[in-house]
Amino acid sequence: MDLQISVFLLFILFTAGQSLSCYECSGLKASCANQKVKTCPRGFSKCMSTTAVTQVGDIGTKLKVKDCAADCVSGSMNLGIIERSSVCCNTDQCNVQDAPDPRTDSNGKKCYFCNGKNCSSTVSCSGGEDHCITAAASYGEQSLVVKGCVSKSICDSTTSVDDVQKISCCSGNLCNGVQSVSQSFLFLCCSLLSFILLH
Repeated sequence: MDLQISVFLLFILFTAGQSLSCYECSGLKASCANQKVKTCPRGFSKCMSTTAVTQVGDIGTKLKVKDCAADCVSGSMNLGIIERSSVCCNTDQCNVQDAPDPRTDSNGKKCYFCNGKNCSSTVSCSGGEDHCITAAASYGEQSLVVKGCVSKSICDSTTSVDDVQKISCCSGNLCNGVQSVSQSFLFLCCSLLSFILLH
C-alpha cells in the first residue's frame, strides 16, 4: 500500500513539474497591465507575447496580449491596416517582456496589400519582414484575400488557420502581385482578428 502511495505522489510531482507557466494579460494601453502568472493547460507548450497595431483612417488602436499558446511563431507582419509582432518562448514565465512595437523603420522592401476590394496598394516592410504573403479564404459566397509583409518564420510555420485554403509567400520586392477581389471589409477584419488570435 505504501508503495502505491509513493508511486502516486512521485507521478504527481513529475506531472506538476512539467506544466509550463506563462504571464497572461491583455491591454489597450502602452503596456500589458495587470499581468498574472498562469499555469498552462495540457497541450500548451509555449508562452507568447503579441503587440498588434490597427490603423483605419484616423482611428488607431494598440493591443498587447500575453498568454499560453499551443503553437506560436515569433515574427512580425504588416497587412496594411494591421501590424503585428509576436515573441514565443518555451520556458516558465519567459514572456515577461512585451512584444516589440511592430511599427519600426522601413527595411526598403515593399509588398502589395488589400484595401477594401483593391489589392494594388503597397506597404513598406519593416524590421525582419523579408517576405510578401498572399492568403485566400472563402466564407460562403464571399472570397477574401489578405496580402502584406511577413517574416520568413511566419511563412515557414506549419500552423493552419481555419477557412484559409491557400497561403503563399515570396521573397522578391512586390512579388505578391496586384489583384482586385470581391470582399467585404467586415470579413477582412474578422479574418485578421482570427489570424492574430490563432498565431
